[in-house]
Amino acid sequence: MSSSRDEYDDFFGDSEPEAGPSPDDTRAEGRLLRVPLKRLAPNTVNPRRNFGTQEALEDLGRSLKRRQQQPITVVSKGKYLKLWDHTDQIGDVDFVIVSGERRYRGALAGSLSSLEAVVNDAIATSRKSFLDAVMTENFDRENFDPIEEAYAVQAMVDEFGSNRAVAEHFGRADGWVTQRVCLTYLSPELQQQVRARTLSLELARSLGQKAKKHGWDSDEQKLWLQQQRELLDEERKAKKEERRQQKAADRAKAPDTKVSADRPSFTAVKPPSESQAPVPGETNPAGEGAQPATADAPADREQLPDLVVPQAVRWGDVELVHRTLRQWMTDENYQSLRKRMLAEGS
Repeated sequence: MSSSRDEYDDFFGDSEPEAGPSPDDTRAEGRLLRVPLKRLAPNTVNPRRNFGTQEALEDLGRSLKRRQQQPITVVSKGKYLKLWDHTDQIGDVDFVIVSGERRYRGALAGSLSSLEAVVNDAIATSRKSFLDAVMTENFDRENFDPIEEAYAVQAMVDEFGSNRAVAEHFGRADGWVTQRVCLTYLSPELQQQVRARTLSLELARSLGQKAKKHGWDSDEQKLWLQQQRELLDEERKAKKEERRQQKAADRAKAPDTKVSADRPSFTAVKPPSESQAPVPGETNPAGEGAQPATADAPADREQLPDLVVPQAVRWGDVELVHRTLRQWMTDENYQSLRKRMLAEGS
């Protein structure tokens, strides 16, 4: 049997009847409706409190005016009140929001009159199923406030009875639950530091576990945190100094590749091959200092290995050559060279 439009005029904002449909009316179950904002209320068990700045909500409202990409999910007021007696908190409405509270707040900030919504009373069959629907949406958000997440997990523990039951429900390890619940034991001041990211989650969770175990008040928590921060600061300084010393040691071990200014540089020079040997009597094209070949030079002269010639040595300065040879040669090699030169000169 099809329903006439008159039965749902109030959902589309075409009329304002004195009394809305019964809170237990499930005729609209699963249907997409446009519900006036004044007939909606957020649920009271949602741990989320940070919905963004007023400016961000107004931007969302303008976006919703152009198009609402996704409807919000709601349950009828009657179904919700069977789970929690929150009549005073939700007021005189017909539907309670399960997911989409930020869109609801954006619509209010943007002065919209209604939102598209899907009624799904199956969510309200039990507290567990309702909490699961609310919390899962939040857990899936990447920017979920860690303190809000902590209280959300704690609410699940209260309803499911134990950390283990919640962990099994979400397919997580027990530690996943413990690490989040312990943040609820932090003082409000330190929880705000976690929100502001001035207190790391690792340190906050360690403190939360100790605060729970020892029953620490705010002052005791701050004292422990100050001590830990001082220890961490000392460790960072020690590691920095260790790295500095290691770099200094590495530099000391590295070979000195710089050439001293008072030492001559050397370049490998190949002796000319026989085909390149100068003709007797001709000038050597190598330039100054090159010696012309003599007619009585032995044809089978021994091929010498590549020579290393100090370019900075002035070979015409006998005294400088002598000092250079004494500096670079061992006594044994110097004496051998001296004997050879005497033999060639005799």
